[in-house]
Amino acid sequence: MQFDDDADLDTSEVQDVRGSRIPGGGASIGGGLAGLIALVIGLLFGVGPDQLGLSSGGDQPGTTASSLAQVQQTCRTGRDANAREDCRIVAVVNSVQAYWNREFARRGGTYTRAPTVFFNGRVNTACGTATSSVGPFYCPLDRKVYLDLGFFDDLRTKFGSSGGPFAQAYVVAHEYGHHVQNLMGPPARSQDGVTGANSNSVKVELQADCYAGVWARHATTTPSSSTGKPLLTSLTDADIRDGLDAAAAVGDDRIQSRYQGRVTPETWTHGSAQQRQQWFYQGFTSGDMAPCNTFR
Repeated sequence: MQFDDDADLDTSEVQDVRGSRIPGGGASIGGGLAGLIALVIGLLFGVGPDQLGLSSGGDQPGTTASSLAQVQQTCRTGRDANAREDCRIVAVVNSVQAYWNREFARRGGTYTRAPTVFFNGRVNTACGTATSSVGPFYCPLDRKVYLDLGFFDDLRTKFGSSGGPFAQAYVVAHEYGHHVQNLMGPPARSQDGVTGANSNSVKVELQADCYAGVWARHATTTPSSSTGKPLLTSLTDADIRDGLDAAAAVGDDRIQSRYQGRVTPETWTHGSAQQRQQWFYQGFTSGDMAPCNTFR
């Protein structure tokens, strides 16, 4: 996975609030990997929302603002993205949003860009207050993706992913898949706590995986706004394998087997390892949103 060294990065698409105090409020966190991690921990250990880091909002104590705007200062070009993890995520965000902007325009629609918020420890959002323990998530109420970069270490050490830069890109692209869903009109998600292998919750998550695959297919041909050339210049078969491995690592069955020693499909919210790989690959091989209709 390689970025164009000479391309400029658009840091306006990332808000770096690591180490800051963030005001906010709302009800509860939802979307992305957050619900899955919270659900698994809650089911296994009887942990309540407050203990999982989800609350009704309010200002939270911060540390210092020393890392505020860090990416604005250090992430200038594709060369920085090839050298630093946080700059790489900035580049992925730029690439993902450049693709969806072009795709919406091609279809006669308008894509509204959504920032990614880098945080550590705790963050307040329009969907509620969350700690790093809930993993990356998309909040549809403020249309932002939230990410503690420490999750990528957890993806490898706690979830068993092989890791790699494209495993990280897959996670980011999945969350932006939820943003695409939100812009198109959120698909029917179960509102009554219904879970299971065929639940709407699972279908929503698998569709986001498929959308991540669609972006990946076009990533090396989508021009950046700074040079008119693709920001992502190289994506290998090994990169795609890392993405597929990450998708499998966060499958409900893999997580349940790892943390509770048994698999209970009736409680699934995101889909099995096989399903998640299948739908990411569906998007990647087709390069089209149409085959991503998981609700058929």
